[in-house]
Amino acid sequence: VGSSAPIPQRVSQLLAAMSTAQKVSVLTGAGGSSYVGFIPAVGALCMPALNLEDGPAGVGDGMGNVTQLPAPVDVAATWDTAAEKLYGQVIGAEQAAKGTTVDLGPTINIVRDPRWGRAFESIGEDPYLNGTLGAADIQGVQSSGVMAQVKHFAVYNQETNRNTPSDNAVVSTRAEQEIYLPAFQAAVQQGAASSVMCSYSTVNGTYACQNPYLLSTVLRQQFGFGGFVTSDWGATHSTAASANAGLNMDMPGNDGYYGSALTSAVSSGAVPTATLNSLVTPVLTEMFAFGLFDEPPAGSPAEPATSSGHVADALQLAEEGTVLLRDNGGVLPLASADKSVAVIGADASSSPLTAGGGSAGVNSSGTVTPLQGITAAAPSGVTVSYNDGSSDSSAAALAASSSVAVVFAGNSESEGSDLSTIDLSSAENSLISAVAAANPHTIVVLNTGSAVTMPWLSSVAGVLEAWYPGQQDGTAIAALLFGTADPSGHLTVTFPQSLSQVPASTAAQWPGTGGTVQYSEGIDVGYRWYDAQGLTPLFPFGYGLSYTTFSFSNLKVSALPKGGAATVTATVTNTGSRAGADVAQLYVTDPAAAGEPPRQLAGFARVNLAPGASQTVSFPLTQRNLSYWNTGSNAWATATGSYGIEVGD
Repeated sequence: VGSSAPIPQRVSQLLAAMSTAQKVSVLTGAGGSSYVGFIPAVGALCMPALNLEDGPAGVGDGMGNVTQLPAPVDVAATWDTAAEKLYGQVIGAEQAAKGTTVDLGPTINIVRDPRWGRAFESIGEDPYLNGTLGAADIQGVQSSGVMAQVKHFAVYNQETNRNTPSDNAVVSTRAEQEIYLPAFQAAVQQGAASSVMCSYSTVNGTYACQNPYLLSTVLRQQFGFGGFVTSDWGATHSTAASANAGLNMDMPGNDGYYGSALTSAVSSGAVPTATLNSLVTPVLTEMFAFGLFDEPPAGSPAEPATSSGHVADALQLAEEGTVLLRDNGGVLPLASADKSVAVIGADASSSPLTAGGGSAGVNSSGTVTPLQGITAAAPSGVTVSYNDGSSDSSAAALAASSSVAVVFAGNSESEGSDLSTIDLSSAENSLISAVAAANPHTIVVLNTGSAVTMPWLSSVAGVLEAWYPGQQDGTAIAALLFGTADPSGHLTVTFPQSLSQVPASTAAQWPGTGGTVQYSEGIDVGYRWYDAQGLTPLFPFGYGLSYTTFSFSNLKVSALPKGGAATVTATVTNTGSRAGADVAQLYVTDPAAAGEPPRQLAGFARVNLAPGASQTVSFPLTQRNLSYWNTGSNAWATATGSYGIEVGD
């Protein structure tokens, strides 16, 4: 304590003083705590406790006086690393106020299918985007002195049959390396995540938390990860197999696999003492690195964590992540001629969908409903009326007598169960159609965790995807509707026309049959599938409109020196009459010999531009960006031939 010696020296000194029982206690969760996960202090060694707390969207598990931030998918739709870092900073600060030492997040698993119940708490369908945004989130959390535990490693893409042998993902090494693992590499290398949570998944016949390929070959050797691995709660299924594969910490610790069972396994030689030491070392290393021995956490669960600054951050993030999908005839933003606004739907008032459920659920310290927000923001002389949407005819009547109608609709997602459909309820689809028939100036605001179908799309004038926007829901949507904020989000998932278009469209692929889930779509996940199959989705990955317009020009690609990076530049111009933001996206097309999808994301940049202004965006492009996983050599390889470079929004 208080030593200025290098961390490895401090670790080795402490390790030498620890008994086997003390070492095992550092690896085994315990009860008697207000936190969802707890490693008790070792008073004799001046070792502080570790307090692990959900989650990826803020302080979870029912704690009060916290800020209900927008869902992770909402923040991801900003395509803005600065926004992700801010998100992490707020989460980290609130966790620190609560005495948390390890924040269980972010979730960076690939959204393989829009029916996944946890799609709302992840980033999207592209590994590059997930890794880049996830790393920024981790940097934000850890800047507060709280460790970030990135999750769930790996190939965790559905809730159905999770944590059972029936959720056995049969997936190729190439698909793992190109789709399901790269985000974790970015998280631990760019984000410097302190810890990783292994998943409930069974991957090619072996549980993830005792999977040597995942935990040792990939995470430790290939990625060079030096932090610790914690099991998802109840995801440990063995003692020696888990310890020998590299599982550092068993949570919640009451499963009988670590604790006394691990002590016995060490005594019998089933788990060598050297292995036990190798499991304890990363835990101690991160505790020293985060200063926990010298300055144990000062917060407590009773401390208030929210602040006016955090609420303002929540508002900014909700505004920036909202995606404008349709704006027919310039119906948005609402104009001075719109003297009466009909607000329709229970989601607008009595039951706003502001957050998803499960371990990513966060309490609100004061929700602003859409009706409250719109009423407060309406200019002088504008009347705001409300109908709960329980009767199509009464809602249509209000819409018919109003200048514009705004219908709120959505669906709820939660950890623990997947959706059976990507349709809104028949009642909501019927309501939207009835209102649109009564008033051509109908705007639909969607609160969903992922893609939904829109059978009424051609009959409405505007559509905003507002995701789960957190407690500032109403203030954010009002600012966007009235134009004091510009919608600038872009989709991080493809919106299909129907469920028949999705990559995992057979029962064998989703949710699986005969005890296996066949990942037979391989690397054609998300937009890669739609491009490869020549399918036109409802809205493509990367799509998002603005209240202004943009053009792209002057694409240039420099030479690619061996071992270095080419530089791709392009000019983005705001060709409209108001300020706004766009997301420039770089895609690479490989030679046919590589066997890759038609195009893959390799860079992005968010630009804020005044009317008429231009900005040059610049992307580094290395040989690794042009590589594919060669299953013959079991390594990354680059095909010889011509590569295509595209930049656009």
